[in-house]
Amino acid sequence: MSEPPPFSPTVTLLTVGRVWEAAFTEALKPLGLTTRKYGLLGHIRGTPGISFSELARRSRITVQSAHTVVAAFVEAGFVDDATARAGAASTLLITAEGESLLARASEVVGRLDAEFAAQHPELTEALRVHMLRVMSATE
Repeated sequence: MSEPPPFSPTVTLLTVGRVWEAAFTEALKPLGLTTRKYGLLGHIRGTPGISFSELARRSRITVQSAHTVVAAFVEAGFVDDATARAGAASTLLITAEGESLLARASEVVGRLDAEFAAQHPELTEALRVHMLRVMSATE
């Protein structure tokens, strides 16, 4: 029998991340959201008036993909494009329905966070410390 591979924090973090991403994906499905859509709505809420270009850059998708998703958001009533006309820069805003959807999604995230913290308290604290360090370095 061969030796197990050496411990890799990178591979371990990726593995843990994939397990919880799958749980997150399943939990968002009843809301009609994917991880990407949740992130896009969050960016629109967090930056009222965001452009398609900036939304695409932050989400690491193409501008064309951002247009496709936002068009579906507009049709569903989650986002308003205040300047939706050919040749004009868009001004994307979240609607009350979009806020309501994000509130329901936040409940899902809260449940998953509580479950994760209960199963992995040391990792939760390490991630919290790491995030605070990263955020303070960018200020």
